[in-house]
Amino acid sequence: MNIPHSDLQRVVIIGGGFAGVKLAKTLANKKVQVVLIDKHNYHTFQPLLYQVSSSGLEPDSIAYPLRKIIKKHRTSFFRLAEVEEIQPEQNQIKTSIGYLSYDYLVIATGTRTNYFGNASIETYSMPMKSVPQALNIRSLILQNFEKAAITQSKEKRAAFLNFVIVGGGPTGVELAGAIAELKNNILPKDYHDLNPSDMHIHLLEGANRVLPPMSEHASKKAEQFLKDLGVNVHCNTYVKDYDGNKVTTNSDLAMQSETLIWAAGVTGNPIHGVSANALLENANRYKVNAFSQVEGYDNIFAIGDIALMTTDAYPKGHPQVAQPAIQQGKLLGNNLIKLINKKPMKPFIYHDKGSMATIGRNKAVVDLKHYKFGGFFAWFVWMFIHLMSLVGFRNRVIVFFNWTYNYINFDKAARLIIRPFKK
Repeated sequence: MNIPHSDLQRVVIIGGGFAGVKLAKTLANKKVQVVLIDKHNYHTFQPLLYQVSSSGLEPDSIAYPLRKIIKKHRTSFFRLAEVEEIQPEQNQIKTSIGYLSYDYLVIATGTRTNYFGNASIETYSMPMKSVPQALNIRSLILQNFEKAAITQSKEKRAAFLNFVIVGGGPTGVELAGAIAELKNNILPKDYHDLNPSDMHIHLLEGANRVLPPMSEHASKKAEQFLKDLGVNVHCNTYVKDYDGNKVTTNSDLAMQSETLIWAAGVTGNPIHGVSANALLENANRYKVNAFSQVEGYDNIFAIGDIALMTTDAYPKGHPQVAQPAIQQGKLLGNNLIKLINKKPMKPFIYHDKGSMATIGRNKAVVDLKHYKFGGFFAWFVWMFIHLMSLVGFRNRVIVFFNWTYNYINFDKAARLIIRPFKK
């Protein structure tokens, strides 16, 4: 892999998500050699993927080159590769471009879409975990509008304009609101030959309320916001099957739809080679201690969504969101330096900064420790937090400009079918 030989201890980080990037930054120019490995050459700001899917943002405004993040780190290196196997006995990993030894290995591979074993849903539904997948959804939505405009069949037109989103968590709620804004603001302007009332957005959630991880106050407000936008919310409803056209559920609800977007859950993205005893099979997450060490190993760590650290406050592990990943990455960076210098490490304590979700223009909900609120102010807080969390000044400027333009003009400017999508 052409990594320079060094007398410094080598830390290999697998994954350039929130956890991996924060760890790499924390170790910047310390007395260690850092090798960051990812199958993409960019970091993705996943909380805004839904805006790429709904034509609100271009993909390059929420992605940032990993090499640019570490370019000033003298002892840090990036390699574009997929890690195929971990070989703990040899303290090395096998990748698509060769083998690499390590002194300390950090797994930060995040999650992948969980289809719960349903092969037909995996084949025909649209996931949204990466930039290419978000672009596929954007293309499919716009292609469906174009097909609906030219078809003579009312049944086909209805299927093209029927959008089903499965999963009422933050991703599903935010995407449903964004597609509803396409219906309310874009369809009447761009497609004069289509009747906006023929377009329907259905949000299906298996629990008894949307946003199950958040407070009941947030759930009620979010559901009302969605209904105000024209979204049909179906709780206690899950999809049994989807063949690319017909959606079958556990209730009497059945519909024809050319677009089913799957936001119903994630599972860990582990790498072959680590002891099976260290992996919680039903979640595909590595069991780690308070120092993020994978169970049974002293020099293999896991952070972020792939790590399962149980505490009294979080008996099922920390939430699989950005903040625990960022905080774990920062602490582990400091702990690795302590470990190298033979000093005691500090245990991880999660500082919950709250949770939030946006449903659309002037509509959002925020849960803080002592305060819960929704509406315009919550929407403003959501925008500010996400804007400041983006990696890179350029990305912040571009996103701010796009949001300002969209707000003033009731528009989504990135309505481009760059690469037509075929199921």
